[in-house]
Amino acid sequence: MQDEAPVEDLARCAAAGDTAALDRLLAELRPEVLRRCGRFLPCREDAEEAAQDVLLQVARRIGTFEGRSRFGTWLYTVVANCCRQKYRELKRRAAEQPAAIEPAHAVDPRTTSVIAGSRVDLLEALDRLEREHPHLVAPLVYRDICQLDYAEAAERAGIPLGTLKSRLHEARRQVRPWLTGL
Repeated sequence: MQDEAPVEDLARCAAAGDTAALDRLLAELRPEVLRRCGRFLPCREDAEEAAQDVLLQVARRIGTFEGRSRFGTWLYTVVANCCRQKYRELKRRAAEQPAAIEPAHAVDPRTTSVIAGSRVDLLEALDRLEREHPHLVAPLVYRDICQLDYAEAAERAGIPLGTLKSRLHEARRQVRPWLTGL
């Protein structure tokens, strides 16, 4: 999204029911959505599947975008949720059919994509963090993965800036050994 002003305008028009604006918005967003999905799912095939899910969700839920925050911030939430859901789906699918995807050489399933061989240790850590400390997930996702600035991340998480920073620090502290200890 080189120039955010037209995207913001397209999003507002699409949210108001302009289908031509929605078509243009989706076309404009596709490369950026794929790039953002790649931050969660480094394997291109995984990221492409998630990007399709994101664009579908944008098309279906654009009416919920109220324009109170930037569209890009709203989009980060959709990307984060779709990527995490895609990972869970891929992991479940792999568990149901382990022989179909087992590579010829042994790989560590904790750090390998369930369908295509990319690192997913961060997604495993996020799943564990969500189980053990669900209130720490959003600050970590918005700040470290989506790379929102602190103010935007706090706004998106619906918490004060100081609380975001505190939770982010704690989330990083929790996740660090899980990522280095795999």
